[in-house]
Amino acid sequence: MALTILGLSGAVSHDPSAALYIDGKLVAAAEEERFLRDKHAKGRMPFEAAKFCLDFAGIKPADVDAVAIPFAPISIFGPARWHYARRYWYAPDRGLDALFTGNRRYYRYRKRIEGCLGELGFDLARTEIVPVEHHLAHASSAYHCSGFQEKTAILGIDGKGEYATTFFGYGENGRIHKIKEFFDPDSLGGLYGAITEYLGFEMLDGEYKVMGMAPYGDPARYDFSRLAKFENGELVVDTDYANVIGLRRYKEGGKGYYFSPKLIEWLGPMRAGDIADDPYVHYAASMQKLFEDLSQQLMDYYLGDSLRETGRLAFAGGGALNVKLNQKIIARPEVRELFVQPASGDSGTAIGAASYVSVQRGVPVEKMEHVYLGPRYSNEEVIATCQAHPGKPRWEKVGDGETAIPQRVARILADGNPVAWFQGRMEFGPRALGGRSILGCPSVAGVADRINAQIKFRERWRPFCPSMLDSVGPQMLQSDHPAPFMTFTFEVAEEWKSRVPEVVHEDGTSRAQVLRREHNPRYYDLMLELEKLTGNGVVLNTSLNRRGEPMICSPADALNMFFGSDLEYLVMEDVLVVKDNPAKAG
Repeated sequence: MALTILGLSGAVSHDPSAALYIDGKLVAAAEEERFLRDKHAKGRMPFEAAKFCLDFAGIKPADVDAVAIPFAPISIFGPARWHYARRYWYAPDRGLDALFTGNRRYYRYRKRIEGCLGELGFDLARTEIVPVEHHLAHASSAYHCSGFQEKTAILGIDGKGEYATTFFGYGENGRIHKIKEFFDPDSLGGLYGAITEYLGFEMLDGEYKVMGMAPYGDPARYDFSRLAKFENGELVVDTDYANVIGLRRYKEGGKGYYFSPKLIEWLGPMRAGDIADDPYVHYAASMQKLFEDLSQQLMDYYLGDSLRETGRLAFAGGGALNVKLNQKIIARPEVRELFVQPASGDSGTAIGAASYVSVQRGVPVEKMEHVYLGPRYSNEEVIATCQAHPGKPRWEKVGDGETAIPQRVARILADGNPVAWFQGRMEFGPRALGGRSILGCPSVAGVADRINAQIKFRERWRPFCPSMLDSVGPQMLQSDHPAPFMTFTFEVAEEWKSRVPEVVHEDGTSRAQVLRREHNPRYYDLMLELEKLTGNGVVLNTSLNRRGEPMICSPADALNMFFGSDLEYLVMEDVLVVKDNPAKAG
């Protein structure tokens, strides 16, 4: 009998997702936001995502051996709830609640999961729900998916799960061992989120924008060290300024923020609008530097011995999406290889909880080599959607043979046009990796600005990323480190900065995807064709969506976006859709 484990996330009221393991193979995984068309799907349960996973695998609810959830009851006899109560002394109602009814959130969440499972047709009397601590789920999503066989250091940094905010441990022979956890409010992820709010973005969404803004500033202009310290093995965030609750919150426009009025007194008013200017760019740079410095100090202190022993590190939690920190970690001499779970945020905890339970039951899980785990659509489905769409798209099926689409699209790109690229299974996690992407030719001057202004409608200072052939990666990035998921930045070689300027950030780095052909042959072949035309086996790649929207899932989503932007070319499987401008039809 196959062991079938369904993982469901959504415990911390955002990023619900589902993942399905059958006999250690990750068969399907998807985020609820993609089906609902509601970014982060806050407050929702992963109903559509779970339904997709079951349907894709062709199984019924009765075939599922266990449902793993990334949230668990936390004992009053451990340090977590006591730490929370003590550090939030100024909000005694919250502190007493943590001590006396500290698992209320867990029971509420479990009830919602049961409701979701009931809607999916599960018989709750026969369904085993297995709770996995939130940070253990993050740890499992990194360690068990890394493919590392030797002893592996494990790092988890995020806002918070039940109470924990930071996890240090190691994996050996498939088992995860905890070394140390920090608890709310002592959270580097929470602090970064608080400054993200102060800089005018949404917490749990805009942190990567702060990271993108940081290279425009000078971290030496402002000293942020008062916000958090690591001393004697303990991380302490100054809750006079940030990670605050209740009456200590700064309030504006009827909204309470995760920082206090004291931060405003110190730094001035919150940033507003889309301009990245003085002093806010310097604040972003200072926050990024503090995050990098403290993260590395914590890593040295708790994981240094493990790293020196084997050089392997597995990293997850929202903080693992900080690609600048990851670049610093890779550069460290004791680190031989870093695996970052591509869906490091809370959506990835569905994979983490399911993989943890699978391993616990004696079935190890496979290495995560790619994230093409969502729905796919046939040419027939694409054509039927085109024919039914009110925009009456002008479409054609491009010639036969596997090279027809790569050749045609490479020519359109080389002519300077962005192309919406919809191929194969949708990606899991926040990065478009050649399944649902907007592509451009990175040697064409101005293509990034054009995509920003006309298609993505996003801040002009946000960087664009390259996908590249595995033959190009080592030359352009000056590194042989695996980079399949855009989870790292690399220093770009001088020659390549002028060859593909549209994908090099302000600080001379690129957040890159280095692709092996077996994981996405058509995308790889497109880059081969582009290399023949331009000399560069590199493509500008950004997610197929508009600002504030989730990534595109279905052909109908793609057409809606196509007609709601200035895109002129959309290719879905073998079907090319062109706006009525035949002079440019490639």
